[in-house]
Amino acid sequence: MNIVTVIQARTGSSRLPGKVLMPLAEAPLIVRMVERVMISELAGKVVVAITDESSDDILEKICKENNFLFYRGSRDDVLDRHYQASKILNAEAVVKIPSDCPLIDAKIIDKVIGFFIEHSSEFDFVSNLHPATYPDGNDVEIMHFSVLEDAWKNAKRKLEREHTTPYIWENPDKFRIGNVEWETGLNYSMTHRFTIDYPEDYEFIKRVYDELYHKNPKFGLNDILQLLEEKPEIKKINEKYLGVNWYRNHLNELKTITADQTKII
Repeated sequence: MNIVTVIQARTGSSRLPGKVLMPLAEAPLIVRMVERVMISELAGKVVVAITDESSDDILEKICKENNFLFYRGSRDDVLDRHYQASKILNAEAVVKIPSDCPLIDAKIIDKVIGFFIEHSSEFDFVSNLHPATYPDGNDVEIMHFSVLEDAWKNAKRKLEREHTTPYIWENPDKFRIGNVEWETGLNYSMTHRFTIDYPEDYEFIKRVYDELYHKNPKFGLNDILQLLEEKPEIKKINEKYLGVNWYRNHLNELKTITADQTKII
């Protein structure tokens, strides 16, 4: 199966502009993010899908300097960016990972992709988000290319184009939806925040990198959890945003998401 993993990225973030360029262990966040995804054994070709706005020329430059595959496309139609990048690379299956997950664990990526490969005749779409159990910031979604193409052709709502996959997981009668839960039986999705959207998130993530990266660049989820147990003050840095995600702005539009899956600030 020809798998293509798409990491969507742009410099223009309304809450934290330029977050993908912020330094982590002497490199831009987007570089560390792509490196972590590339540790995955099953991610296949990894491509950074950036916008065609001039403000993202810097991301193209970074991709070229690091020999990363990249595609440039629409700023707001992120679904189209995923579709076009995957089509060019002749994907049979497409993995979606957002660029705001610089602490993502490659083993989790492999677990979700591996489950999809093993059950590819049973599921159209598999993620670890419906419902989520891993710490926020380990987001992995994978689908057959034909399913992504279906969404690309038929998704009409703004949130479906902006967030790429809602058309799929919001239509369980049309698509066979699979979910991978954390094998521990724990649910840290609302109690641990490893994603970046606010200045405090960056301070948290930077601290984790400062503590772990130079000891082991391939540090994983268990290493982070152990660090937070040993130094609980790190976890407090961004804890006021625990559970905050984009769902909060669309609860009246999403039929498969409930209020207990997000937090209103």
